[in-house]
Amino acid sequence: MQMLISAGAIAIIVAWGLIAPASLGAVFDTALAAITKNFGWFYLWVVLALVVMSALLAFSRYGNLKLGADDEEPEFSTTAWFAMLFAAGMGIGLVFWGVAEPMSHYGAPPPGIAPGTPEAANAAMRYSFFHWGLHPWAIYAVVALAIGYFQFRRGGPALVSTATEALPWRPVQRLSLLFNVLAVIATAFGVAASLGMGALQINSGLARVFGLPVGTASQLGIIAVTTALFLASAVTGVERGIKWLSSFNLVVAALLALAVFLLGPTVAILDTLTTTLGNYASDFVRMSLRTTPFRDSSWVGGWTVFYWAWWIAWSPFVGLFIARVSRGRTIREFVVGTVLAPTAAAFVWFSVFGGTALHLDIFQGAPIAEAVKADVSTALFALFDQLPLGALLSLVATVLVLVFFVTSGDSATLVLGMMSTGGNPDPSTRVKVTWGLLVAGIAAALLMAGGIQAVQTATIVFALPFTLVILLMALALWRAVREDWLAGQAEERRLRRRLRELAEREHGR
Repeated sequence: MQMLISAGAIAIIVAWGLIAPASLGAVFDTALAAITKNFGWFYLWVVLALVVMSALLAFSRYGNLKLGADDEEPEFSTTAWFAMLFAAGMGIGLVFWGVAEPMSHYGAPPPGIAPGTPEAANAAMRYSFFHWGLHPWAIYAVVALAIGYFQFRRGGPALVSTATEALPWRPVQRLSLLFNVLAVIATAFGVAASLGMGALQINSGLARVFGLPVGTASQLGIIAVTTALFLASAVTGVERGIKWLSSFNLVVAALLALAVFLLGPTVAILDTLTTTLGNYASDFVRMSLRTTPFRDSSWVGGWTVFYWAWWIAWSPFVGLFIARVSRGRTIREFVVGTVLAPTAAAFVWFSVFGGTALHLDIFQGAPIAEAVKADVSTALFALFDQLPLGALLSLVATVLVLVFFVTSGDSATLVLGMMSTGGNPDPSTRVKVTWGLLVAGIAAALLMAGGIQAVQTATIVFALPFTLVILLMALALWRAVREDWLAGQAEERRLRRRLRELAEREHGR
């Protein structure tokens, strides 16, 4: 039933996008504008609450509870685990936006700041840190913790509804099917939209390096090749394909960042990281709750609220995948690994790439801002044009995007397979291949129809109802860890009492 409803809803929206892409875009654009205007404050409060909850879970008395039995060891090494969660979470997004977002904010900064000024450059870096830092990873962490905790500690299936069904409210329990359907739709469209955008950037990279024509035909060919690659990886399973590719990509990303750090303005990059980290820390709460009630501006809605909705839409996919590879981790270890470590990596990435781009644009007159304004998918390559070994860097970056593309598609087929088979952690090859072809088909069809942007917008619209689901999952998780901690304390007291009685009895002899 769940599979039929999900597939039916997806088919209807895809058919709409193929037949009348302009109509689909207009409807969802109107819905998105209404949501960001009327519910922006709601997104801001919810996401900040998830950040606070992550910190409380990690650094409170509940931090030692495990996703699994108390004596269970992690399934994957720390390095492989981090590589997989980072690749699935936002690897391809960092490559795409590492230069494009800071340069976009520099040219069109938050309200009250003049564009193209030093203040605009500082704000550009601060908000890039903000949009890719603690907040998105806290969303993923809470969703993944809820799924993983009830799956590995309570023995439930790997589904979004497993956590909500633990709440003692029958109306919520009856909505389980709806919650799972929303998760499948958000995942399928989110991944399809990302595959379409990834194809655009790979096309731009291949055009720079090999002169491949930029156009729909090239992008469809890229989708076909990358789909074959991620299906081949998906068939080999998490233990080989996803783990190996994610580890490879983490090394390549680190080497690329190191190359730009050394070839670029090294001291300026370090200054950018230092200053922006201080600005981020001092303005954390203000940025987290910023709206513009007394100013006619759509900046917060177009960037912060849009991002928060996008991360929420992606949370069932990323959350389920992170939970799948995190068995045996303590809550404290999990939060440090899924919130603090990726946040630190994102800060370094934006400092290296965004800081270099801003420095070259401001002090050397490099036309990077113009390139970003013309086509954001060329931003990274416009930066490499200004550096030594630019062609080699562009080639490495294209390979990086390609492999991130493969790991995203790979993990997405696994998650969709899990969702559609009642939470089976290892769905069959046939199920994974079916979902992989379906998602690739959605991306290709909508790319031809010009509907990728509309589907991306539709994904954000679906995030609003799923925000309520996340709140229910967070509540269920908090109740569960509190119950288990209290039960553990009671058991510990019972054992101490029993040992004391035995000692007194032995002493009495």
